[in-house]
Amino acid sequence: MPKLGESIMEATILKWLKQPGDKVEQDETLLEIATDKVDSEVPSTTSGILDSVLFNVNDVVPIGAVIAKINTGNGGSSQLSSQNNPQDYQPIFEKQEHIETIPFQPVQAPVTNQPSPNSSGPRFYSPLVLKIVQEEGISMTELEAIPGTGMDGRVSKKDILSYLENRQHASVKSSKSAQPSVMNSDEQQLVVSREQSQGRSDAGENENRQVATYQGNIEIIELDRMRKLIAKHMVDSKHTSAHVTSFTEADVTNLVMWREKVKSEFEKRENDKITFTPLFIEAVVKSIKKFPWLNSSIEGDKLIVKKDINIGMATALPNGNLIVPVIKNADQFNLVGLSKKVNNLAGAARINKLLPEDIQGGTFTLTNVGTFGSLMGTPIINQPQVAILAVGAIKKRPVVIETAQGDSIAIRHMMYLSLSYDHRIIDGGLGSTFLNAVAKELENWDVNRNF
Repeated sequence: MPKLGESIMEATILKWLKQPGDKVEQDETLLEIATDKVDSEVPSTTSGILDSVLFNVNDVVPIGAVIAKINTGNGGSSQLSSQNNPQDYQPIFEKQEHIETIPFQPVQAPVTNQPSPNSSGPRFYSPLVLKIVQEEGISMTELEAIPGTGMDGRVSKKDILSYLENRQHASVKSSKSAQPSVMNSDEQQLVVSREQSQGRSDAGENENRQVATYQGNIEIIELDRMRKLIAKHMVDSKHTSAHVTSFTEADVTNLVMWREKVKSEFEKRENDKITFTPLFIEAVVKSIKKFPWLNSSIEGDKLIVKKDINIGMATALPNGNLIVPVIKNADQFNLVGLSKKVNNLAGAARINKLLPEDIQGGTFTLTNVGTFGSLMGTPIINQPQVAILAVGAIKKRPVVIETAQGDSIAIRHMMYLSLSYDHRIIDGGLGSTFLNAVAKELENWDVNRNF
């Protein structure tokens, strides 16, 4: 399993594209894997015959583990190709050097370095663990209290299953030992009534869980993996941060006029289109430099202010899902560089070619709800960030403007902006000041600037 990013320690196998006995060429795709929201393809590192696969579909595999063996020797392809079952297949090669492997040796972290359940630092949970947690109804408080035996104290599948087994045994033992030794008739009658009531309640819950009835003309659609992850991420964010949203509006007439003036020349010179998104990102970057707390995260009782400005941009996918590619060090790009990064990442997202590192490390997120005609929105914070900015649709409206001759009414290009921020650290004063700073950057756009 190849290295997929600094913080990624495991991946889930989605699909094997080759089977034991198949011939594979170097750099030919062997399998598809998933990490968080990104699906990736793993190419073969050599040419030969696929001897065996060591993990099945949906298995969660640690980075560096051997996932397949390829016979690079000559003369064995016909016999290898006749084998279909990897468990029944016996390798015909004689020399160990014919097998290309990457041995995986897990490092056991010292117990003293493992994060304790009371640690204030964030804990990583694999997709498999989170799936079990969701299915078994384990709360985040319970999950954080479970000691992990995996690398860096992470909770593994074994840990979560052991916890469930112990919890079940403890529940049974508790119910048996909870009988009072002496009860009068009134107490006995009260206990019986409670047990009968609880029994009816449990039976009703089980019945509702087992049998779901629907009325009318309906269609039942199973949520795909990405939508389930998005749903969990959004719910977890609402449980984590104290969300507050502030609104403002901006007169972006100068911005619209400038883009209209330069877009043809830009496309001719750069062989790429210039959209509004890089213009918004530039304004956000300038404002973050004035108010760095908006580019931070909270870990326990500590505020971690990020010096790198990595802007995530929410991107809608053709299947209706959403993903957030990240422009790393956005403050180091000029407008042309930002435009190319925006277009490249958005294009890769739409054809499912994003790499795992393309969605990691974001420190602030921008979402353009105006793309689909929305005037404004109340976005949910992308954890572990503390703020997210939504820009609405640009509409022409009659507004009052101040001129040297006095107030007058003019047709202007207006846009609403909304900022959702974590009230645990960002107060209304700071949030609103930052939001208005972004609006001023857009309103004061220089119509004579070069791109």
